[in-house]
Amino acid sequence: MPNFINGPVISANFPDPAILVTSGGTYAFATNSGNINIQVATSTDGGVTWELQSGVDALPNVGSWATANSTWAPDVIDRGDGTFVMYYAAWSTSHSTHCVAAATSVTPVGPYTPESHPIACQTPGGGAIDPAGFQDTNGTRYIVYKVDGSSLGGGGPCGNADGEYSTPIMLQEMEADGVTPTGEPVQILDRGQFDGPLIEAPALILHNGTYVLFFSSNCYNTDLYDISYATAPSISGPYTKASSPLLITGDDGLTAPGGATPRLDGEFMVFHATVNTNPLTRYMYTAMATWNGTIVST
Repeated sequence: MPNFINGPVISANFPDPAILVTSGGTYAFATNSGNINIQVATSTDGGVTWELQSGVDALPNVGSWATANSTWAPDVIDRGDGTFVMYYAAWSTSHSTHCVAAATSVTPVGPYTPESHPIACQTPGGGAIDPAGFQDTNGTRYIVYKVDGSSLGGGGPCGNADGEYSTPIMLQEMEADGVTPTGEPVQILDRGQFDGPLIEAPALILHNGTYVLFFSSNCYNTDLYDISYATAPSISGPYTKASSPLLITGDDGLTAPGGATPRLDGEFMVFHATVNTNPLTRYMYTAMATWNGTIVST
């Protein structure tokens, strides 16, 4: 079988990567590290080789509601009008949870200017994290994100071991500006018997008329973490989970692969895998994806 996994392509802690493809280059963004809120890496060859932009912070200032160095799992979209929109999660001291929010820039690498208010906090459910953008064929913009029920407790390596709390993936319609929510969020997926205490890290694409929602299951800090996906005939569902995960520990020598973001065409993705548990260190890898109908493999 051909090896469609490449990497590590960034040999530095670069978790929860997102990918942005533009006419001027390919970019990756990742969770905070050190004093950098949002890390950036660039590729001039379509994602084959990458260069971490050391010292560059795409989001040097978080929203006034948020705490610096608490920024997780960004995503960036090209709005098509000369503006790039970053979605990110950060800690809100007033809510005592993470919230998801937006920031804008006229260049892919930033600096991004944060919106003054978050998009969603979902405080009673434990907060909101892992936002990712999507534009449907009719032009309507959305984000997907996780309600972070696993932050409420319940024991185990990442919370919710007793299964008391819900960790659903939500779909939120946005205005054309990509930063303003409209209407109420809709739940499109929650964990099942094989997902452990949570699902998270959603990323949504449309592939040959089918909506494909990538996500990770189980605890990020265990070997059970994985990359999975579900498919649906319409954006709001119902989503049917694939019969088996896309990547798990042991595949291609990987440990705890997760946090995947596919390119818009679904043929290529970036993701992280664990290379050290103490301190927890996750390098970025890439994968080519092949499709057989609605079944994807790497």
